[in-house]
Amino acid sequence: MAWSTRFLTAVAFLAVGVVFAPDVLGSGPESPAAAVSAAKLCHLLAFATAWGAALWVTFIGGIIMFKYLPRHQFGNLQRKMFPAYFMVVSVCAAVSVAAFAYLHPWRSASSIERYQLGFLLSALGFDLSNLLVFTPLTIEMMKKRHKIERDLNIGQEVGGAKNKEAAKTNPQLAAMNKKFGMIHGLSSLANITAFGSLAMHSWYLAGKLHF
Repeated sequence: MAWSTRFLTAVAFLAVGVVFAPDVLGSGPESPAAAVSAAKLCHLLAFATAWGAALWVTFIGGIIMFKYLPRHQFGNLQRKMFPAYFMVVSVCAAVSVAAFAYLHPWRSASSIERYQLGFLLSALGFDLSNLLVFTPLTIEMMKKRHKIERDLNIGQEVGGAKNKEAAKTNPQLAAMNKKFGMIHGLSSLANITAFGSLAMHSWYLAGKLHF
């Protein structure tokens, strides 16, 4: 087990512990001012990192790379980048959950604060589902599809036109495209849902700012 996975596991357990047993860490009205400030800083930095990373990968970097890189080169890059991306956003989401749960213990939290904790937990859950389930499956499907495409001498072009054309006469490629599309679609849906949960929390944080 890699150090990053061990670190994520520790942070995730910490987040769950703070949610269900905040008193263990001294959370409440009598929390030291320094601890409250540290929790606020951790929450803000972790949330901002997760939000910025998700925004860039989902709506900017990924689209540009797909439009301008050869498909196999793009796929091989994503194969290395996505596990790291989902590891980072999962750790950040877990830190955000832990810090927010410390600042707003469930028993004394308002309904709005409970909803916000739910949004953060949703982001964490969907990011973990991508890291542990959908991304490994997508990568495995992509490797198999690349092998089929190499045998057909396609994949070095930009865009998917040659793949679609070859799939019309190659049932094996057509079946692999269907499986890949399904798994990749679930991965994208989980990523967008996690991003949407973070967007809802950003609206809440914006309402707390005073200029």
